[in-house]
Amino acid sequence: MLNLKSVKIEEVVNALERFAPLPLQEDFDNAGLQVGLTETEVSGALLCLDVTEKVLDEAIALGCNLVVSHHPLVFRALKRVSDSNYVQRCVIKAIKHDITIVSMHTNMDNALDGVNFKIAEKMGLQGVHFFAQKTVGDIEGGSGVVGDLPVPMDARDFISMLKTTFGVACVEANELLARPIRRVAICGGAGAFLLSDAIREGADAFVTGEMHYHDYFDHEQEVQICVIGHYQSEQYTKEIFQSIIEERCEGVKCYQSSVNTNPINYF
Repeated sequence: MLNLKSVKIEEVVNALERFAPLPLQEDFDNAGLQVGLTETEVSGALLCLDVTEKVLDEAIALGCNLVVSHHPLVFRALKRVSDSNYVQRCVIKAIKHDITIVSMHTNMDNALDGVNFKIAEKMGLQGVHFFAQKTVGDIEGGSGVVGDLPVPMDARDFISMLKTTFGVACVEANELLARPIRRVAICGGAGAFLLSDAIREGADAFVTGEMHYHDYFDHEQEVQICVIGHYQSEQYTKEIFQSIIEERCEGVKCYQSSVNTNPINYF
């Protein structure tokens, strides 16, 4: 019988942070340990985009004492812990059931082979590299990535591919580009701030999860803006977590959450 050594939560956290160092996170962020203790042995890791009460119920049912999320549960300082909102209720439930919650947010967005690289992989892009690069000490990262489609695509076909690949009900887009799309820039989540950088990179299309209304103006035939939804753009982050943990923390059982935490409905 295979005798796997026990792994502490701390070892899993360290593995995740070596892949996506916390100094890469944006100033506004609160990535890292959210709730709980790290010296405990891991009974299982549930991987998710958001922490909700249903996600914690799933972790309890699976016997997981570690939840790894993309979006931080505790984003702003808590002045009290009661039952007044889902964040506080989740903190209480996690502590009650000895569940540790760790979040890898903009540090995972900005990391090599992180969220944006995963999106590019799903789209089949080649030669993917950072744009809007940032360096923290000797750690290199970037807020977005850019790469090329193997074969140029008509704008309508490109949008159809996005809908199929990301399970999107609809894509918000500006005027359809008349030229073929070859170079694609990506920023998962809310990426409006990178639109100008994407254009300077020579991108034919810019794919992100959220854009503001006025950001669509004045870019007709300059770049194809494609907004696929915040949740949809980052949904495959769970796959990154799983590959890191399984590769670097042998023996830890990983489960991708089956709970769809997208708060937006499409009718």
